Amino acid sequence: MNTSRYRAGGISITLIAVFFLASCERPPVDSVQRGYRGTGMELVINPRSLEESIEANMPPEPLPAVPSEGPRASEVFQNVQVLGDMSVAEFTRLMAAITAWVSPEQGCNYCHADGNLADDSVYTKNVARWMIAMTQRINEKWSSHVGDTGVTCYTCHRGKNVPEYIWSIDPGPERARGLVAQSEQNIASPAVGYASLPYDPFTVFLQQQNNIRVISDTALPNGSTRNIMDTEKTYALMMHFSNALGVNCTYCHNSRNFQGWASGGPTRVTSWHGIQMVREVNLSFIEPTGQFLPENRLGPLGDVPKVNCTTCHQGAYKPLYGAQMAQYYPWLRKVNPAVMNSYMKIDQVSKR
Repeated sequence: MNTSRYRAGGISITLIAVFFLASCERPPVDSVQRGYRGTGMELVINPRSLEESIEANMPPEPLPAVPSEGPRASEVFQNVQVLGDMSVAEFTRLMAAITAWVSPEQGCNYCHADGNLADDSVYTKNVARWMIAMTQRINEKWSSHVGDTGVTCYTCHRGKNVPEYIWSIDPGPERARGLVAQSEQNIASPAVGYASLPYDPFTVFLQQQNNIRVISDTALPNGSTRNIMDTEKTYALMMHFSNALGVNCTYCHNSRNFQGWASGGPTRVTSWHGIQMVREVNLSFIEPTGQFLPENRLGPLGDVPKVNCTTCHQGAYKPLYGAQMAQYYPWLRKVNPAVMNSYMKIDQVSKR
């Protein structure tokens, strides 16, 4: 009897040990120094995971270049509202590229009515206009985040109609067989790396414009509004950043002073601009597409699916590891002010 009990106990201990070890990365791992010596600013890299990530982030070959001379697309085709200044050859090339990036299986008819390319009855065509304008806006305005690399439709879509990594407002987990809504905010969730942290840091930080802060500006109780719940939300967002980029905290922060900007790395400034960019993208471009989307494309609470850091990065510290895709499609890197201000009404929407 005792032998059986000891044997069962040994098996339990072994299973527990295997569980915890499975959650750790086996050596060897590499590290890259990203700051002054002694600051602990090192990027830890698992060569095996990195190899898999690089393979998953390989960009497609660019289509052959075409002449920029000749008639404009708006002069030859009907109802070209966003890309009408392109030459016919450039326009056709970009449409072929977008088809390969977004709807390789459905082809042109994913956005266009069969037999009538000018028709706007297919909702995806209306959404595509907003997405093209969004891409142009990111590349022109947000070089502080995307740099010279820029983005294309492929950065997010990767050959899928809808990007794989998007988010909607999370109604929260349920308990008691789904009959009672869970009231606690700290539930292990994949959105925050299965940490026991607030499961929806996106709504408060990447849609709403709340301060991302752990340490108060003033000592309590002298007017400070920061509390433990704010701190937990901030940590939840930091967990998302880490998972989205495949990096550890010291990729942006100095381990001796996580709050200090002067002692941190330039990547922290780049990340700050990225947060502002994602907010604008969600508010000014993503949310307005709700007027076109069918019900089955909305989130559980009826909101439009939005973007976060994983949407573009997908585990890489730079999307597609810095592949220079946008340079081959220059019309995705320039904004037509007339289109942006009249059709997209960016000056009005972005001030919300």
